[in-house]
Amino acid sequence: MVGGGSGVVVVLVVIEFLEQGLSTMSKAAMSRGMSNFIFVAYSNALAIFFLCCASLLYYRKRRLPELTISIALRIFLLSLIATCLQLLMFVGIGYSSPTLASVMTDLTPAFTFILALISRMEKIDLRVQSSMAKLVGTIVCIAGALTVTLYKGLPLTNGSPSMPQELPLQLQSSWIFGGFLLACAAFLVSLLLVVQTWIVKDYPAELMLTLLACVVVTIQSTIVALIVEKDVNAWKLKPDIELMTIVYSAFFVVSIRSVTHTWVCKTKGPLYLSMIKPLGMIIASVMGVSLLGDTLYLGSVIGGIIIAFGFYAVVWGKAQEEKVVEESGSISCKSSSPKVPLLNKHMEA
Repeated sequence: MVGGGSGVVVVLVVIEFLEQGLSTMSKAAMSRGMSNFIFVAYSNALAIFFLCCASLLYYRKRRLPELTISIALRIFLLSLIATCLQLLMFVGIGYSSPTLASVMTDLTPAFTFILALISRMEKIDLRVQSSMAKLVGTIVCIAGALTVTLYKGLPLTNGSPSMPQELPLQLQSSWIFGGFLLACAAFLVSLLLVVQTWIVKDYPAELMLTLLACVVVTIQSTIVALIVEKDVNAWKLKPDIELMTIVYSAFFVVSIRSVTHTWVCKTKGPLYLSMIKPLGMIIASVMGVSLLGDTLYLGSVIGGIIIAFGFYAVVWGKAQEEKVVEESGSISCKSSSPKVPLLNKHMEA
């Protein structure tokens, strides 16, 4: 894994690009008749194969931590959240669009901040600069996300926007319902990050944790798909966009993204990871302009700059906290050394 702060940011940005790609591909596959429920079951089942191969190689000469009943129950809870999250996300995209999905994920930092404070994974002391930086950075990041969402401004490029300005009356109810599902999914993303951090602190084996959770998610999502989808033909895969989307999701999103997010939760915390989510709206805009010929608006540029400042403030605050912890750790090590004069006096006495 990448150890430096800048390296972590680069990896997370790449992951966001992969997620935005999945949203676009899944919308295209669903428009051709692919079932949301079967898609989740298939993509997680295939991800088990990738994660098994990686685990066999990685843990070949490494010792795994003990899997207790408490950890197993927490993994089941994590899997249940992940299953509901994936189902809500893809059903919501089916009712609306990938653009709206990226907009709703802008709510993730606010949800995560509240949950992290409640669970005491984050502490805010307004007298300390690092805490102030995290608080202000979170607010600024959310403000930037709202700017991208609510303010368009002047068009900076010529193109045809992929999201319609006015929806037909008969589609408005579906769009609103899709937005509600995606908002619920954004809350579940925050809850997932907090629970993930809670588990990985006691079971520091990111790859195995992801594999175990993926197995449970596959079982849960398959049961849901079997109940919802009565048509046996819906389970048949065609060698087209449906199969491509399942393979893409299994390898890049369910496997690589999940392991990376678990590792970042362990090393940086859930709030740090959630701060990258508003960049999804910027990435969606960039991909739309470069690949689909969408129009780039001034609001997207201004919002992107605001988000960058907010994210930098949170990263700086976390870096200062880590620096304080490292310095206090080195001081405690020195104080326990037999070369410390005070300890020598006690030994001589």
